[in-house]
Amino acid sequence: MRERGLAHATTKEIAKEAGFSEATLYKHFTDKTELFVRVLAERLPAFVPMLANLAEGQGTVLDNLRLVAAAAIRFYADSFPISASIFAEPKVLDAHRAALRRTGSGPHRANDGVVAYLTAEQGLGRVRADADPASLAALLLGACFQHAFLYQFTDRSLDVDAEDAAERLVAALAPAVVP
Repeated sequence: MRERGLAHATTKEIAKEAGFSEATLYKHFTDKTELFVRVLAERLPAFVPMLANLAEGQGTVLDNLRLVAAAAIRFYADSFPISASIFAEPKVLDAHRAALRRTGSGPHRANDGVVAYLTAEQGLGRVRADADPASLAALLLGACFQHAFLYQFTDRSLDVDAEDAAERLVAALAPAVVP
């Protein structure tokens, strides 16, 4: 999937590369989309699980958002090579969307996690009362997505760049976040 993208990698090729038969692959996964979702969850940075473990009232809000941003940048950068090809084929994209609905997963889950965290922190008075958690989440994750997208066209070191970018992005959002 990393070499050919999701749309062009066949389950037969995936099974062969893993050392299994295609039938064995289907004993563990209902379809290629489920396999893709599991790859994102298990092989790429633990971004969405990290969001689920954000605990309101612990650490500072800005430090937590910096952790989210750095993890998001890495996650998006690692997932681009696998997922970008699904947008080239409408039938593949439609099938992928249907499978995401069926499994209750999808890219919107990241936003949901940040919104839930910011809303909880808002309830504790650690996020501005007039802040819009959904807009803040969209701005932060959208900027992370764009940063990772642009990274795909450069030869910079993502480890250093992700931390630096996270710092700058959260600093720019800080006036809208903290009271």
